[in-house]
Amino acid sequence: MSVYLVSVCEITNMNEGLKEYAQKSAELIQQFGGSYNVRGPALEVCEGEMLAGKSVIITEFPDVESVHAFWNSDEYKQIKPKRVGTGNYDIGIFGGAE
Repeated sequence: MSVYLVSVCEITNMNEGLKEYAQKSAELIQQFGGSYNVRGPALEVCEGEMLAGKSVIITEFPDVESVHAFWNSDEYKQIKPKRVGTGNYDIGIFGGAE
């Protein structure tokens, strides 16, 4: 069953470090078997305030082990500090619907 790494991001300081982080993390996600399903702000917020000004990233992985391999990899640990101070990030792993 596929699993999803879901990130809700409020970017407050777009800078070159964050751009580099986005590029390199995208490469790593692919390397660890993941692919983006959603990446960006809502086209339209139909209800509520929680998504205003935020981007959602939904990344599909073949299994939870692949997500953990990505998240805990030395390569990811090296680039993760580039997003420190750039915004607020809420990130979780979700199981897919069967």
